[in-house]
Amino acid sequence: LSHSAGRARPSSSVMSQALSLKCNVCGAQLRSVQECQSHGEATGHSDFVESTEAVLNLTCVACGKPCRSETEKDIHTKRTGHAEFVDKTNETAAAIDSEKEMKKLDADMKAELGVEGVEAPMDVDSNPAEDDPDEEKIEPEVDAKCLAELEGMGFNRNRAVRALYHTGTDNVEQAVNWIVEHENDADVDDPLLIAKTKIKKKLTKEEARIKAEELRKSMAAKKEKEEREMERLREQERIRSGKELLAAKRQEEELQLKRNLEARRIEKEEIARAKARVKEKLEEDRIARRLKLGLPAELTEEEKQREREREEKKAADAAEEARKKAEAGLVVKPVEKIDALRKILVDIKKTHGESNADGVTTCYKTLLLYLGNVMKAPDEEKFRKIKLDNAAYRKRVAGVGGGAFLEKCGFVNDGEALVLPRSDVDALLFNLAGAEINGALTNPFFGVL
Repeated sequence: LSHSAGRARPSSSVMSQALSLKCNVCGAQLRSVQECQSHGEATGHSDFVESTEAVLNLTCVACGKPCRSETEKDIHTKRTGHAEFVDKTNETAAAIDSEKEMKKLDADMKAELGVEGVEAPMDVDSNPAEDDPDEEKIEPEVDAKCLAELEGMGFNRNRAVRALYHTGTDNVEQAVNWIVEHENDADVDDPLLIAKTKIKKKLTKEEARIKAEELRKSMAAKKEKEEREMERLREQERIRSGKELLAAKRQEEELQLKRNLEARRIEKEEIARAKARVKEKLEEDRIARRLKLGLPAELTEEEKQREREREEKKAADAAEEARKKAEAGLVVKPVEKIDALRKILVDIKKTHGESNADGVTTCYKTLLLYLGNVMKAPDEEKFRKIKLDNAAYRKRVAGVGGGAFLEKCGFVNDGEALVLPRSDVDALLFNLAGAEINGALTNPFFGVL
């Protein structure tokens, strides 16, 4: 059922009663005094009047959202594309008693704020006769001027006293309205006697002003307290979301580091397999040439010795050349490698620094020990080979990603161990790498800035 243009009217049974409260400033239709209070706090409007027009209830068929005006319905249609609405205004229209709601709201607010000494008006249905029969009862004091005016209008004294007492006002019109509403009460013309202890004390203008000021201050203090609490909760939420974001970022960085390490491992393995295939092919060609020349397939001891001497001479010549360049100031630092080594150290600290600071320090010291051993005895194979299943290596170095640092220094992963060929021992690179590790150990801001 599509909603047609025009404002729906309530059924005839509630036509003569107030069905809503209307803001005279902006024309908004509201269902209760509480909604008026919220509307006033949000807009600053304070002029409301009772209305016999019910608040629209246009319910969206697709999602069930109730719309309270044609404008809200049009906005909902534009945002969602839903165009079918059911008019349920008559079903939800209900009479409102604004005076009763205001009294209840005021009483709840005073009870919540803990304001003492302010008595609620006496219930018109209460029976004074139910009080303690031995307690002295007297006629309550009411406004003498209003009492005289009511008597002048023809109402007897007892009826006038009851009206002024139960309405708690000095307004003749309100008292007359009370008399009209209760003219059929059986005891309306009986003398009104109230126990002395239950007589309502009427506040003077100064007392009323003081109570109103106390209430205003209490409400202001409550509002300030609520705002402080909301600010605290917002700050807690900001800190929590910041921590979650930082944790997610660190987790992503750790995963990326693991992916990079895995890709590097696979690449190293592929390079090692390719080198092995090349060596195998070279060995096959060498054997074929020797057999073609009528020589044995394997090298003789004399040939093996000459091969070793040739390799040693080649290494010595390379070392001498490097020494001469260093003396001449022609050594070029491997800047790219050093930057890569520094990045690995920084990644280790960022990834594990907070959760395992001692482990990071141990890793740095162990790496420095490995490099120092190689520099002290580069010909010792035991210093140039680190088994991957070694417990100390796995716990101190591999556990925090230090294996990548050794591989960048020239160690080759053959699947069982990290091996550094003698010819790949680069004294300059090892000295610079050691300096980077020392910096990481001694600089408290390493990896932070």
